[in-house]
Amino acid sequence: MTRPSLALIAHDEKKAVMTAWATRYRDRLAQYNLYATGTTGGRIREACPELQVTLLKSGPLGGDQQVGALICESKIDCLIFFVDPLSPHPHDVDVKALTRLALVYDIPMALNPTTADYIMRGLATA
Repeated sequence: MTRPSLALIAHDEKKAVMTAWATRYRDRLAQYNLYATGTTGGRIREACPELQVTLLKSGPLGGDQQVGALICESKIDCLIFFVDPLSPHPHDVDVKALTRLALVYDIPMALNPTTADYIMRGLATA
């Protein structure tokens, strides 16, 4: 049986929240193949060095599109993307495309920590 894969992304103002969330779920996350955009993944690696995180490019440099490609190739089973709705994002088109792909390919997607908590609890029973 192959290990499921999770993509972890956070906007700048949500990176600390993502790092704290990943730290809280580090034991569960260790059971998954993890992919993360550059800075987010680097911060998770720093906080949880035991986690194997494949780093992609940062979001504005194509990382969101890399995650989207992995979703299209059925290599991502769940998207955890902590979005900051109060800040402008120059690559907003990429963000919308990524969330669209998660919807098209019908994978679980959390855009905030509360939803991510629910997903992790559900994955624990799956």
